[in-house]
Amino acid sequence: MIWPDDSHRGSARRAHAPPGGPVTTTLAIANQKGGVAKTTTVASLGAALAELGHRVLLVDLDPQACLTFSLGIDPEDLELSVHHVLTKGLDPTEVIIATDDGVDLMPATIELARAEADLLTRTGREHVIKSAIEALEEDLGDEHYDWVLLDCPPSLGVLTVAALTAANGVLVPLQCETLSHRGVGQLLDTVHDVRRFTNRKLEVWGVLPTLYDGRTNHARTVLETISETYDLEVVEPPIPKTIKFAEAPAAGRSILATNRSNKGAQAYREVAANLVTRSQRPRSKPSRKTSPRPAKD
Repeated sequence: MIWPDDSHRGSARRAHAPPGGPVTTTLAIANQKGGVAKTTTVASLGAALAELGHRVLLVDLDPQACLTFSLGIDPEDLELSVHHVLTKGLDPTEVIIATDDGVDLMPATIELARAEADLLTRTGREHVIKSAIEALEEDLGDEHYDWVLLDCPPSLGVLTVAALTAANGVLVPLQCETLSHRGVGQLLDTVHDVRRFTNRKLEVWGVLPTLYDGRTNHARTVLETISETYDLEVVEPPIPKTIKFAEAPAAGRSILATNRSNKGAQAYREVAANLVTRSQRPRSKPSRKTSPRPAKD
């Protein structure tokens, strides 16, 4: 485990920025159902994007702080966290920690559990994450992040709505099992409401199949029906099930560092490359159309 000290704060380990205009892509990784490899996806995609030379910031919005812990930071050793940025107005640069995976982290602690209540009566609560990211971009100037990945909590509360309000797109990790589909319709309803009221430019980038076991007929069938069930793009390749994902957090690193040649690590590299291509599409103009919803039987 790597214990953070003051020397980590505000000292991003920078890779050279990829060619192109100074545009930050903010992607929310959201699914209110737990156990779908959401945090693993954030950590692994962040590391894969860093390997491609992108500057990446990960934001842990889950009070359980699993992303923070999995990147080698003990939440109990932190005095400042994303909670202070969102509820106290602290400068984001005072909280950011550089990690050994080549990405920067805005960590979480259990204090974040109070944020929902603290923000509930605050005017403009939906915009607190967006405001923090905009302030960070202004502070960093030409040294801005290319990607900000938001690890949403497993709920559809204030923090998830604020993350969707701040995001250009949302990616939905979905386990390739029938029961894991429960609740996706509610998430898409929330996306629909966010697009109506707080972020008309929000786009659903698609569903990322996770914990995929291609040896079973059930997993293959679920994968084949995801697209038509939700009328959404399926981001490929599917992320295979492997015990190596569970072992990586013990080292405080992502699977791309602990098992570079593992099939899971390679799958996330391919997904990251596909997301970079996706980010280069012209961003859609605000629309009054509704968000995709599950198709009816």
